[in-house]
Amino acid sequence: MSPTIIIIIAVIVILLLIWATYNSLISAKVKVAEAFSHIDVQLKRRTDLIPNLVETVKGYAKHEKELLEHITEARSALVGAKGVKDKALANNQIADTLKSLFAVAENYPDLKANQNFLSLQQELSDTENKIAYARQFYNSVAMDYNTKLAVFPTMIFANMLHFTPAEFFAASEAEKKEIKVSF
Repeated sequence: MSPTIIIIIAVIVILLLIWATYNSLISAKVKVAEAFSHIDVQLKRRTDLIPNLVETVKGYAKHEKELLEHITEARSALVGAKGVKDKALANNQIADTLKSLFAVAENYPDLKANQNFLSLQQELSDTENKIAYARQFYNSVAMDYNTKLAVFPTMIFANMLHFTPAEFFAASEAEKKEIKVSF
């Protein structure tokens, strides 16, 4: 075989390697974006449920105005959040305020027995489970993508093409704290 043919074959192989690597990076990046959109869908579902919950509680807990305002502010923060980090912080803020709301609801037996409240509480609980699954799925896909960026030979092309690692949807400090149960 002539040296010219060997060089042409080598160039073609290198171009195919670059092409395949680039396509795999793009595919992984799209999967990360798609996984994040699953989190967004569930967060949107939660923010849509909150006004109904607040209205239901208002009728029973008129003097809990400050808590209801905090929930509304937290909802607005979540709706306006951009990016993984901001959405994670807003998500944690809203989770904390909802915990407070359900703690206050314990003081109102009529509210706890209200069918609308119970239904909304169940829907929020289901949504929380879906959010947890979506976060787990997103972090798994982000890990796969970040691993591709870090391994050879993909890392060479990723650096040349300015691919950046995906942020993880991290747990809040409150979620990381150990829960103590005592009897």
